Amino acid sequence: MTWFPDTSANQHVTPDLATLIDSAPYLGNDHLHVGDGKGLNISNIGHTTLHSPKRIFTLSNVLHVPHITKPLLFVYKLYRDNHFYFEFHASVFYIKDFITKEILLSGQSNDGLYVLSESSATSIPQSFWSPSIFAIANLWHRRLGHPTPRILNLLVSSNKIICISRHSLTQCQACPLGKSLYMS
Repeated sequence: MTWFPDTSANQHVTPDLATLIDSAPYLGNDHLHVGDGKGLNISNIGHTTLHSPKRIFTLSNVLHVPHITKPLLFVYKLYRDNHFYFEFHASVFYIKDFITKEILLSGQSNDGLYVLSESSATSIPQSFWSPSIFAIANLWHRRLGHPTPRILNLLVSSNKIICISRHSLTQCQACPLGKSLYMS
């Protein structure tokens, strides 16, 4: 299931009843009001879970609204119920453990929306959990064993590392020495 974290939402919402576990018909008279002011009917209420390699997250009181176009995660409620935090960046976001700062889930930005799918719940190598994940290109170049600029750019564009400035990659003194041959 794909979800869209939304800091403006005030409820978890899904158009797909099959997403809900232990759902019941919604008996209230409320409607879910969306950006254009339209009130959408709420059909059911229930709960569901999100899975990561390290933890199961509970989504409680999820509204089933058949005419909503995208399933929305109420960021604050998800945080409050599961004790972690979101870290948003321009093209990626992370869900991190509140105590250990370990990355539990991550997602990409797509057409201006952050997208979380259970397929993004992959295990992230420990080297990328570092509190010093933000670094300039020269530092990443040294940390990663002197990869070429093409490889470093690939890692940045696939959100494996976060580079504060790619423009800071200057000629490394060790790289030419490592490629030279000693001849006597």
